[in-house]
Amino acid sequence: MKDKQGFEYFYDRYSSAVFGIIFKIVKIEELSEEVLQDAFLKFWDRIADYNSEKGRLFTWMLNIARNMAIDKVRSKEYKGIHKTDDISNNVHLYDQGYADKNSSDYIGVKELLIHLSEDQKKVIDLMYFQGYSQSEISEEFDIPLGTVKTRAKAAMQKLREIFK
Repeated sequence: MKDKQGFEYFYDRYSSAVFGIIFKIVKIEELSEEVLQDAFLKFWDRIADYNSEKGRLFTWMLNIARNMAIDKVRSKEYKGIHKTDDISNNVHLYDQGYADKNSSDYIGVKELLIHLSEDQKKVIDLMYFQGYSQSEISEEFDIPLGTVKTRAKAAMQKLREIFK
């Protein structure tokens, strides 16, 4: 039977190092803490699976935690968080009605999209203005990934020609 004191000792001894590995992958503190808790429950439940002849306990734990962190980064929950990140630290927002069209900050990229086909506009809008990856566009709108890539490439080539 597993006891509470044993678990506490186990957690106190290894949690900092395991959290460090998880955080390097996940990069969000709250989610890293969630993965850490889940990992320790998994360690505790599967401790009988550990084989000292195959490696050190710490290595076994890190492999499990690393895999769980990677799974979290690939999850829809994680991707959803990044789609709704506040971008105010990265981009200066202007109200289009008040922006000085002659300002060096205004280059009118959205207006240049009129030169693209509807399919190309849709892909560029989703990728660059709404933050979707090409894979997400493919899945969400049921468009083959190759088609998404082709449309994005063709749109970028056309926009480059316009800028020349």
